[in-house]
Amino acid sequence: MHAARVARPQPVGSLLGVPLLSTQSARRLTAALMPAVIASLLAGCGSSHTSGTVADPASAVPAAAHVYAGAIVRPGEPLKGAARSAGSALTHQADPYLSLLGALQTEGSGKLDYKTEVAPWLGEQAGIFLATVDASAEARLGQLLSLLAQGQAGGSRGSVAFPFATHGAQGAVVLDTSDVGKARSFLETQAKRAGAHAASYRGVSYQLTAGGTAFGIVDRFAVIGSDSGLRSVVDTTLGAPSLEHSAAYAKLLGSAPSGVLAHLYANAGSLLSAVRGARANGLSAVLSPLSGAGPVNVSLIPSNSSFAVDADALPDSTPGAHGGLFSSAAEGAQAFGELPGDSWLGLGVPDAGATLPSVVQSVQALVSFAGSLAGANAEAQRSSGLSASGLLKGLLLPLSALTSSSEAARSFHVWAGAAGLFASGSGLLELKGASVINSKSPGLSRAAVAQLGAALRRSGVSVQATSIPGTDAAVTAKVADLPVVLDIANGHAANGQTKFVIGLGEPSVTAALSPSSPLSGAASTAAAASSLGEGIQPSVLVDFPTLLTVLEGVGLTEDPTISALLPELRSLTTLSGGGKPLGNGVARFRFVLGLRPGG
Repeated sequence: MHAARVARPQPVGSLLGVPLLSTQSARRLTAALMPAVIASLLAGCGSSHTSGTVADPASAVPAAAHVYAGAIVRPGEPLKGAARSAGSALTHQADPYLSLLGALQTEGSGKLDYKTEVAPWLGEQAGIFLATVDASAEARLGQLLSLLAQGQAGGSRGSVAFPFATHGAQGAVVLDTSDVGKARSFLETQAKRAGAHAASYRGVSYQLTAGGTAFGIVDRFAVIGSDSGLRSVVDTTLGAPSLEHSAAYAKLLGSAPSGVLAHLYANAGSLLSAVRGARANGLSAVLSPLSGAGPVNVSLIPSNSSFAVDADALPDSTPGAHGGLFSSAAEGAQAFGELPGDSWLGLGVPDAGATLPSVVQSVQALVSFAGSLAGANAEAQRSSGLSASGLLKGLLLPLSALTSSSEAARSFHVWAGAAGLFASGSGLLELKGASVINSKSPGLSRAAVAQLGAALRRSGVSVQATSIPGTDAAVTAKVADLPVVLDIANGHAANGQTKFVIGLGEPSVTAALSPSSPLSGAASTAAAASSLGEGIQPSVLVDFPTLLTVLEGVGLTEDPTISALLPELRSLTTLSGGGKPLGNGVARFRFVLGLRPGG
């Protein structure tokens, strides 16, 4: 490896989340959880440069890019070993990153062979950026992610078109090169297969198809993207402002952890502005609950036993804007710690009045997208009985109805404090679960019980008044797609805190208000804190073996949206998450995904 690279531990060129995987299930997992990954192209195969770039692809990306994702695609040790070990443990594949070759497959391209067509010229870093967005651009970026997952070894490209073109997303894939001549030859071959013709811009020659896909060498970077995307790379290399030197990007990259394989940088505010007037369904819907509308950088750190994901965010500069889940890590951890100590799933959310509506919208968007990926098989499953998407929609309905009108939303913002979500019990008969919202105004939250009941009735839900010990207002609701009734109540915890609870039956409400022991003192919380490190207190916990037991108990492992994920789910132990301020205006939220030894 080039000596200059060894001295740069920060995540130069990287991407988000869990790596793309070489299975059909990975396509769904990736598309749902990682709305931006291009390259860990083959976490291995390190080599030295003979002639090529020695720079981060972000140096050639325009500063105005809404989204940038990159990776160290040919890492040295120990990163190479950690990436391959973690990827193989999760996917059970010897080469878990081969699917990423799909990023290079354009119109007319057949199956690519990494060793003969790509390895001879590929450098150590790769990146992808989205330069412009409209109401549908995020979905177009999702096309690339699907393409990446479909480009698996031995697989086919399917019907997904390369999205960077005249009528697709505007941006490009930017690849570091170790041999410019061989990279140029590869691009010329791909361009010929796509029927491209010669073009030039500001003295740079490149190839352009009738559909607007461009291929070219720009300042020793190999670039494949839209015509405007390639031209913006040319402009940047000729002196226009680059992302690498933009203030927010540089600040977040300076705070990033060591050992990063990939990262994603996004300006959530610009994404939200660009899709204003349309329902946010893509990356903005996921990022907004996390970081509000501020810039965020998400880094992937593999190890032999886990994947860690660090999301570092800067606050939104808009007056009165909320900071999402990053806004108060301590408040979220406290709400998490008040949940029942036997919970195998726990989540603490700060300032539910400001963040809950966007969190619900984000989950709804992900559920809808996952359902569309499952296709006809999932639709048949939904018509025949219990389904994962139906359950989630049913559980989210009351939370969404809490702010269904402007009056209800204003009231909710006033009385709703920190919130928690928990699930406990390993069988259907002992299963408990609830959303628990701390009330800052007992009178308003008490009134909200009746208001929510009325809103649910208007949507066709059967709602009746009920009485639950320890509460001063309660109703029961029978929601379609849920096999149990929901109890909605306003009550008082042992510490005197008023809590608004939406639970799976009366036992769940009772457990939320009067747990036998708190999650703050549980062994699982101590283990989560240890895995997170850096003094981070947990506010997220999932025990996957228990989750699988519950899913099997209710028959949901046959649901297409879940059955495809079972190999990966069975490779996992726990998910831990929590946040803390880093100083200098940067807040971090870390997730650690534990892997079973040996996969």
